[in-house]
Amino acid sequence: MQRPNPTQIEKKLNSNDFIVSKTDTKGKILYGNKTFIKISGYAESELLHQPHSILRHPDMPKIIFKYLWERIQKKEEIFAYVKNICKDGSYYWVFANVTTTLDERGNIRDFHSVRRKASDKAMAVIPGLYKELLAAERSGGVEGSMRALETILTQKGTDYDQFILSLQQ
Repeated sequence: MQRPNPTQIEKKLNSNDFIVSKTDTKGKILYGNKTFIKISGYAESELLHQPHSILRHPDMPKIIFKYLWERIQKKEEIFAYVKNICKDGSYYWVFANVTTTLDERGNIRDFHSVRRKASDKAMAVIPGLYKELLAAERSGGVEGSMRALETILTQKGTDYDQFILSLQQ
């Protein structure tokens, strides 16, 4: 599936909107609720069994997804701010909560993501932060972006989880 060209058109979630999706262990979409399908601009048949990364906006630093995958592979919950791209090239920001679903033996069965509107406080910080991380990524790869994020968190005297959650309050 060809990736859309990004536009400057933003779609905004309402405060009572929840986007829900489920993926297999490789990140392929198994389920998306009506809100997910509608905002993405894709038909349900176009989304199912596709990699969730078809919604990845080029403004997203790779370090955020590296961190996300590392956490969920360890069966740990993670929160993240994500800018997604729609089929028509427009975009939307979300505050995502991603968790693992385990089978009866404790093995990862799939991943479940619930996303809601990102707070105004987060939107005053995250886009600029992600630009910094992308600049570090261009010059130093994902490792450069990771070092930049770690430096920023150290300067703020916090860790990733505390920082992300503090922006949504």
